[in-house]
Amino acid sequence: MSTPSTKAKPIFTSYEKFVIAIIAIIQFSVVLDFMVLSPLSAILLEEMKISTAEFGWVVSAYAFSAGISGILAAGFADKFDRKKLMLFFYIGFVFGTFLCAIAPTYQFLMMARIVTGIFGGVISAISFAIISDIFKVEHRGRVMGYVQMAFAASQILGLPIGLTLANKFGWHSPFWMIAFFSLVVGVIILIYLKPVTEHLKIKSEVHPFQHLWNTVSNSNYMKGFLATVFLATGGYMLMPLGAAFSTRNLHISKELLPVLYGVTGVFSIAFGPLIGKMSDKLGRFKVFLFGTVLSGIMVAIYTQLGPTELWLVILINVILFLGINSRIISSSALMTALPEQKDRGAFMSINASIQQLSGGIAAGIAGLIVFKPELETAPLQRYDILGYVVLVSMAIAAVMIFRLDKEIKKKFEAAKAVKS
Repeated sequence: MSTPSTKAKPIFTSYEKFVIAIIAIIQFSVVLDFMVLSPLSAILLEEMKISTAEFGWVVSAYAFSAGISGILAAGFADKFDRKKLMLFFYIGFVFGTFLCAIAPTYQFLMMARIVTGIFGGVISAISFAIISDIFKVEHRGRVMGYVQMAFAASQILGLPIGLTLANKFGWHSPFWMIAFFSLVVGVIILIYLKPVTEHLKIKSEVHPFQHLWNTVSNSNYMKGFLATVFLATGGYMLMPLGAAFSTRNLHISKELLPVLYGVTGVFSIAFGPLIGKMSDKLGRFKVFLFGTVLSGIMVAIYTQLGPTELWLVILINVILFLGINSRIISSSALMTALPEQKDRGAFMSINASIQQLSGGIAAGIAGLIVFKPELETAPLQRYDILGYVVLVSMAIAAVMIFRLDKEIKKKFEAAKAVKS
């Protein structure tokens, strides 16, 4: 007589699914606000009559302010309910985006990006701290896979809509869209997200700035921070001038940019959960190495291209983002396993700050390496050199992630041995 099959227990509860969804949506809004500047480069370079270096500093202004605010907030990150911290910084982010929406000049836009960065740069750190508090380490690859879909969704929904609005109503309109959308998200966080206070049960009399110093000076954490420097450098360099490269060098029209970003995003959304699952199943470094090799090959090809058919550019971008997402998802999951619970908020804040500062420097350097000729239709110069710099930083990051992965495995094996 056959026994009735027992229903397998789901990996995530309904509330945990909500947490994954709301963090993904939060990331979507923050990432979109940052990423929307890249495709707007083709418009802003002409409308504001600015150089590639000046545009690079607009991107960097957000990153630098985000990095500094993250470091200053790090000492306090483990002293408060993470929900309250999230609301505080998210409200500030909405205000900064509103300032971008009304910016009349280059200087005002620069100031608005600084304000947005002060608040927006800390949000990812709080999000990852919440993930670390709520989800078991063996499931975090899956969680990061779903959260990483926010990047793809920003391409599918945000960037095409933003570009369409910008082409029809001016470059300010995407920021209006992001500001109103984020306001609604803030209300959902206020009503439905439960307090996240488990870390507060670990009593600590350490002063916030002492806590900051203890985290920064921890030798194991420092290895993670250094790896983040090279991860961010490779990740941020190609982004800011990507749209200008597409229009000027690849001869893709501005009207077709939404198609390019949209199709790439569809595939990225499909890949995200699968990459996360493979990261948990096969090992984070293996997935990271796969992504590094794949994206490295695509960067080498992409940065050498001249006028190219749209279908081929889309194919290259899809494969490139498969590699990039493999690197981001696997390394993000690995980083959540590095800090102790009492240090998670501080570690994530500092790590996010280092990511932003490194990305800001990378964007600034990219603007200095790449040269925009006077003629508006002339191709950008030295983009191939930018590709070589990216490849070197990716190779260094791979070595550092390999060493970090080995140390984290040793830590968990030692913890298991103590328990047994």
